[in-house]
Amino acid sequence: MNRRKPTFLIAGDPGNRRTRSDPLLRTVFDNCGAPSPAIAYIGAASNDDRGFFAWVSRYFTKSGSGEVMLAPTARRFERRSFEKTCEAADAVFLSGGDVEEGMKVVARRGLAPFLSELYRGGKLFFGVSAGSIMLARAWLHWANDNDSVGSVFPCLGIANILCDTHCEEENWGELRALLKLSPDSSIGYGIRAGSAVRVDPDGTVEPMGKIDRFVKQGDVLRRAKPG
Repeated sequence: MNRRKPTFLIAGDPGNRRTRSDPLLRTVFDNCGAPSPAIAYIGAASNDDRGFFAWVSRYFTKSGSGEVMLAPTARRFERRSFEKTCEAADAVFLSGGDVEEGMKVVARRGLAPFLSELYRGGKLFFGVSAGSIMLARAWLHWANDNDSVGSVFPCLGIANILCDTHCEEENWGELRALLKLSPDSSIGYGIRAGSAVRVDPDGTVEPMGKIDRFVKQGDVLRRAKPG
């Protein structure tokens, strides 16, 4: 039996400090399989920033979560403690921050196999901003400010899609660059601020809000209807 749960990739809304319950988060928590689900918080992309963790914890509990437990990765990392925190939680959350730095932490700590195993075992995963991109398939490294092409590096691949978050005002330049370096027939999802996508285990992608979708066919990249 396939025990895997959907993965939720949330764009977040930079600069918005919502004080009321978030309907996107309520949908995530409703899929965790427990009332007031406990959340394991992975802050690899934000260097385990304690201020951000405190704010996110309050935000989650206002939207219906139970305890939010920090699973340190960048600071004071202890493997067994990290694993026990994630195993005890009903869902695992990846914070915003810097995608590449976050994946460097994941690689340095050797966390990818453990997180993939948790997902296969039925743990729900969700992310915001950089955390959403880390849960997806790949992202771009830029060698320097003059690098006009970039190179692709792998992410966790728990959600088997390519995506970017809240960059609609830049017309998704990095997502377009990523798709140009990806295999033919690749699809990219631009998740607008305040929106999300649900990625089911069978690969079905369900937009939750405003999503821009790009399809690469051969050397041609075109904007398509969300889906």
